[in-house]
Amino acid sequence: MKVDYKVAEISKDKAVIFTQKHHYSPVMPKLTKHYLGFFIDNELMGVLTLGWGTQPLQTIRKMFPSLLTKHYFEIGKMCMDDIMPRNSESQMVAAAEKWIKQNKPEVLFLYTMADGIMGKCGFVYQASNFYFGEKYWTQVYMMENGEKLHPRSSKPMLIENAKMLGKEKLFWLTSDYMKLKGIKKIEGYMFRYIRPLSKKAQRIMKKESTLCWGTNYPKLTDLEWRDATERGKKFYIDQPPFTFENSKYNSKNINGVSAQDDLSLEEFMS
Repeated sequence: MKVDYKVAEISKDKAVIFTQKHHYSPVMPKLTKHYLGFFIDNELMGVLTLGWGTQPLQTIRKMFPSLLTKHYFEIGKMCMDDIMPRNSESQMVAAAEKWIKQNKPEVLFLYTMADGIMGKCGFVYQASNFYFGEKYWTQVYMMENGEKLHPRSSKPMLIENAKMLGKEKLFWLTSDYMKLKGIKKIEGYMFRYIRPLSKKAQRIMKKESTLCWGTNYPKLTDLEWRDATERGKKFYIDQPPFTFENSKYNSKNINGVSAQDDLSLEEFMS
């Protein structure tokens, strides 16, 4: 089924309202440049954010040593109303590509990551003809309430942990501290995907990229998780039951705007 989206930039607050209602994780990326709304008959049906991760320049230079931050966008959040047909998300990605080409022609690549820790291996990007680059292990904390916490957000606990040990600084929570607080350190895969937006980008991919991009896509059977809470020991586990209900550790990253009824295009643009 062909979906005819009307794409328009919307405010951060409006994007957050929709995302909190329809995305599995309410934590919003900090480095977001554009919040795109996807409308059908004046009703907001999807949101996709464009920006960068925590290390914008290092990320693109790792893949393409000569490029700069301005040469790519990373998809931060992408979600859609549940009433939409199954293939609508890939059409939303195509509409976002068209928007980038029309409004940001200097952008060469659309880049994204599939969060294997959350059970995602990137089916939407596969359906959108992205290239797969690599998978790699990453670590997060699973708090006592089931909340997923990125290590970069654990500074207050690192300070407390260091004081308990009489140390000046720590970079990772210790096993004893995690056991005391009911925290687990979880490892899982992240999957890199990229989409060249021009023939120039395709040439750069072939000549310069440090990764071997292809279409040998990961599947659900490629998802793995390890418990790395105890120092020096790792063991495989089933998918962790992360939840963001009653979030407290990500409160600074989660906009306090609560979900409400979707607004029309005119209301968003007013």
